[in-house]
Amino acid sequence: MRRLTTKADRIFLVGPMGVGKTTVGKLLAEELGLAFIDCDQVIEDRAGASIAWIFDMEGEAGFRDRETRVLEELTNRAGVLLATGGGVVTRASNRTYLRRHGVVVYLNASVELLVERTAKDKRRPLLQQADPAQIHAKLNKERDPLYRQVADVNIHLTTNNSKKAVELTLQALTDAGYILDHD
Repeated sequence: MRRLTTKADRIFLVGPMGVGKTTVGKLLAEELGLAFIDCDQVIEDRAGASIAWIFDMEGEAGFRDRETRVLEELTNRAGVLLATGGGVVTRASNRTYLRRHGVVVYLNASVELLVERTAKDKRRPLLQQADPAQIHAKLNKERDPLYRQVADVNIHLTTNNSKKAVELTLQALTDAGYILDHD
């Protein structure tokens, strides 16, 4: 088992929708001995409805209110790896929660890879429009500076290989001093 610094006892994954925060997060949590939590899944479970339904009924602002309440709670838990939603960084209070309570890992990828990864996904309300590539590009332009603002570690993914993403992340966390040693 790897030994983590006190701050790294909470790791938060941020990045665009479709980059693989949930998939990579589950694998990374297992490697680090942390409990995995998907923020969007918690929101859905508590609402008893999908994120798409929440967007339809409450709009993006209503969803972001729910997201902020859940994030405030989850960032205070110890021993967790939290996968956040792609837009979590759009609120200053969320960025503060993330920075204050743990290590933030920014997973990013090219627009082309994001389009490939989300091509068949009907669960993402912001992508249910004519040109997903244009939406990814627009969101990346708006959100990339915010992701970078909160990130302790940046990982640029060039393939659709989750195991490689985990290896890159473990190495970056080690290089940054958040993983002290391992067996």
